[in-house]
Amino acid sequence: MLRGKEREMGLGSAAVVSLAAAREKAAECRRLRQEGIDPIDARRAARRHAALDAAMTMTFSQCSQAFLASHRAGWRNAKHAAQWAATLTTYAWPTIGNLPVQAIDTSLVLKVLEPIWTSKPETASRVRGRLEAVLDWARVRGYRDGENPARWRGHLDKLLPAPSRVHKVKHHAALPYAAMPEFLAHLREQEGVAARALEFTILTAARTGETIGATRGEINEADGLWIIAAERMKAGKEHRVPLSRRALTIVGQVVPAASAEQTFVFPGAKRGRPLSNMAMTAVLRRTGRSDLTVHGFRSSFRDWAAERTNFPTEVVEMALAHAVGSKVEAAYRRGDLFEKRQRLMDAWAEFLATTPVARGKVVPLHA
Repeated sequence: MLRGKEREMGLGSAAVVSLAAAREKAAECRRLRQEGIDPIDARRAARRHAALDAAMTMTFSQCSQAFLASHRAGWRNAKHAAQWAATLTTYAWPTIGNLPVQAIDTSLVLKVLEPIWTSKPETASRVRGRLEAVLDWARVRGYRDGENPARWRGHLDKLLPAPSRVHKVKHHAALPYAAMPEFLAHLREQEGVAARALEFTILTAARTGETIGATRGEINEADGLWIIAAERMKAGKEHRVPLSRRALTIVGQVVPAASAEQTFVFPGAKRGRPLSNMAMTAVLRRTGRSDLTVHGFRSSFRDWAAERTNFPTEVVEMALAHAVGSKVEAAYRRGDLFEKRQRLMDAWAEFLATTPVARGKVVPLHA
């Protein structure tokens, strides 16, 4: 009887529990009852704690795998998930992979990060963020409790130098816009699909992945329009690209009308596959410009637009498929300034087609 309520409780099977043991259990239950504790509730609580302790024996590597499995569907592509897995397996698992996730503390997090914090600061910063995400997931799922030892603000920022102070950010190597016409003239002399893909990328200010993944169905030659699906864009939003006359000419060159089997605008060596993402970089190397990057040409375009044109900043940023303004402004902005961007890209193509200034000996002219 407890608080006027009768309850019945078994102490175990007679085949397993001896009479002496049963008497000890009964005495312990009476003691709990005297203290106002229901022995049945106490037993259930003990079982829950035992189950929680068992759950907390999940290792960090097991939690990492479960985290990746639960988030993979929300990431843009398989490559992003592979990068997550690669950084964790390479830098975190050798040190803490087999340890219970509940046991991960600040000293263990530092043991993972300190060897690479100054030698590979960008990678180390990503590893820290991914450690924090996995440990947060484990806490919410009940596999650990307490503060997150991988958090930066108010914790690791007191123990490690800020990544921005460890190294200077190195931007993609870009060609000064004034040298672009000469570079394009030389590029047009190069043969092959990769050379045309690079020229197309420069003319459209696109990213490498957007160009090599372009399909025939995305391009409307009649309207001079290239529509890139949202799932192929970094921002996850459909992007309409106006194509200049030269860009359309390139499409016509690499996609013969009779080639119905060609899916990708810029096909690779293997049938049915797109151009390699290193093919355009190889073109730069062949032309003796290994100091440049494909992505850097977007910077050349941005500098030209700012210094040589009067197009508004938002038009240029939209041409680069960058987010424009705040989230509130984006919510009210319905258009994509396509007509203005069309004039911008035509002006860019016209500038790139400018005849390079001949360099030679200066001869003085006398009256």
